[in-house]
Amino acid sequence: IIDLQSEEEKKIRCFLVGAPNSKLDELEGLVKTLGYEVVQSHVLLRQEQTPTYSMGKGKAQEISNLAKELEADVIVFDFILEPRKQRNWEKLAKLPILDRQEIILRIFASRARTKEAVLQVELARLEYSLPRLAHSYGDMTRQRGGNFGAKGSGETQLELDNRKIREKISQLKKELAQVVLERKTQRKKREKIPLPSCALVGYTNAGKSSLLNALTGAEVFVEDKLFATLDPTTRKLQIKSSDVSECKNERRNFATNILLTDTVGFISNLPHSLINAFKSTLEEAKNANLLILVLDSSDENIEKHYKTVCEVLKEIEADTIPKIIVLNKIDCVLENSAKLLWLENLFPQSVKVSATNKIGFAELFEKISNEILGKETEYKIPIENQKLLSEVRKTCVILQEDWQEDFVQIKIKSGELKKNFRLANILENYYIQPEGE
Repeated sequence: IIDLQSEEEKKIRCFLVGAPNSKLDELEGLVKTLGYEVVQSHVLLRQEQTPTYSMGKGKAQEISNLAKELEADVIVFDFILEPRKQRNWEKLAKLPILDRQEIILRIFASRARTKEAVLQVELARLEYSLPRLAHSYGDMTRQRGGNFGAKGSGETQLELDNRKIREKISQLKKELAQVVLERKTQRKKREKIPLPSCALVGYTNAGKSSLLNALTGAEVFVEDKLFATLDPTTRKLQIKSSDVSECKNERRNFATNILLTDTVGFISNLPHSLINAFKSTLEEAKNANLLILVLDSSDENIEKHYKTVCEVLKEIEADTIPKIIVLNKIDCVLENSAKLLWLENLFPQSVKVSATNKIGFAELFEKISNEILGKETEYKIPIENQKLLSEVRKTCVILQEDWQEDFVQIKIKSGELKKNFRLANILENYYIQPEGE
C-alpha cells in the first residue's frame, strides 16, 4: 500500500554537477532553499565545449548512470545550459535537467509577493523559457488550423505557444513600465521632503533585512535562506546625538532623518534576465546618496562575495556612489582573533556590527552621519545677519548654537552646503578655522 501523505512530503532528490575547480556550496544552498534534497555532488575535472553535452559523451553517460543509481529525481548543473544541450541531456538521462539559472528563477518565483516582484519574476521566467519550449513537450509536430486545398498547413503547437509567450512578454513589459512610472512618482514625492537616502546592498543572506529591522524597528520578513527579500523596503532612520556621542564622548544636540532601503540580494552569475527584470528594484541602489555594503563576516567566501557585489553595482551603474562596508554577524567571529585580523587587513575602513546583538551601531551611525551630512565646520555669524540661520537650518544640521551679544556661533554638518553655492559663499566669510590647521 502506498502512503500518499509520505509520497507528497518526499523531497525532490537532486544530483549536482559543477564546472572544474568550482565549489558547489552555493548551488547546494540554492537547491535547499527550494526544499529539494541533495543526494550527491560531482565536480568535473575538465569541461569540453562539445555541441552535444558540454562534455564528452562517455562522461555524460557516466553522470546519467550515476544519477539513476542514486535514484535522483533531477540533475542540476551549476552552469547555464543552452536549450539544445538541455534537450540532449533529457533524452540521455530520461530525467528533468535544470541549470543554475532555472533554480534561481524558481526561488524568485516562490518568494515573489508584491505585484512588482511577481511581474518581474514572470517576465524573467518567460524570457528564459522561450528558447526552451521544445524541451517542455514531447512531439510538437501536430498542426492546427487550415483546411487542405483552402489554407496553409496552419501552425504547430510549438509555434502557437511561442507566439503566446511573446505576446505575454510584451504585455508584462508594458505593466512593468507602468510600475516603474509609479515608483518614479513615489520617489518624486519623497524628494519634495529632501531627506538623504541610503541603500543596503550586499550578497544574498548577508543580513541586510535583519540590519534594517534592528536600525529602524521595521518588521521586514527575515529568514536564513537565500533571496528572502525580493521587494525593496524603505524606512525612516533617525540619527540622534546620543547615537553617535558614544564614539567621541562629546555632547551634541542634533537629530537627522535619512531614508534607509533594503534591496534584493546579489549572487554570483546572477542571470542577466533577472538583472534586467529587477532594474526598477535595483534603481533604489542606483539613486541612493550612500550605499551600505553589508557582508557576512562569518562566511569563508566573503572576499569573493564582495567582488561579486562590486561587479553587480558596476553593471547597474551604481559603482561610483559613496559606500560604507559593514561586516555583519561579527559576534560569530569575535573569539577568532586570526579571522578578525584578516578581516581588518582585508577591509580596513569597515564597520563591524551585529544586527542580532546590536553591536557597533554607534560607529555605524557616526560613519553614516559623516558620509551623508559632511564634516563638522564652525561659523561666527554677526548678529545683524542672523536671518542666515533660517536658511542654514533648512540646508544643514546644526550641532551647536551659541548666541552672544554681537554674534551667533554655530557648529554644523556641512554636507548639503555643496548644493547651495550662494549660502556656502556667504558663510565662507564667517568661517572659523580649527586649531592646528
